[in-house]
Amino acid sequence: MSYTHDRLLRGVTIDDADMRVRAALAEAGFGVLTEIDVQATMKKKIDADMDGYRILGACNPNMAWQAIGLEPRIGAMLPCNVILRSVTDGTEVSAIDPVASMAAVPNPELHAVAGKVRDLLVAAVDAA
Repeated sequence: MSYTHDRLLRGVTIDDADMRVRAALAEAGFGVLTEIDVQATMKKKIDADMDGYRILGACNPNMAWQAIGLEPRIGAMLPCNVILRSVTDGTEVSAIDPVASMAAVPNPELHAVAGKVRDLLVAAVDAA
């Protein structure tokens, strides 16, 4: 079982991919709550050089509301992370599969919500 849905944006810079992914996430009802520039953080903290790597913490408020109502501690697994990673041919976009990440929670109703979130994230990644 894969834990991410991935797409390669050939010939697209990480900055352009970032704009495309944010727009696609917004279209699918997600906002970006957190943003981590891993490349800059690694350089600053441990003086390590790496290719572009960003983590966007995406949240669909309606889906998050439902999930928290079903499992109050599920916030430990939110938001849904989407990464943008510079690769040789462009930028790889990967979104977490919330069904995989929440599989350990014994709540079928939560799994149904996670499935809806997965479908929305897949659509956003594919539309970027």
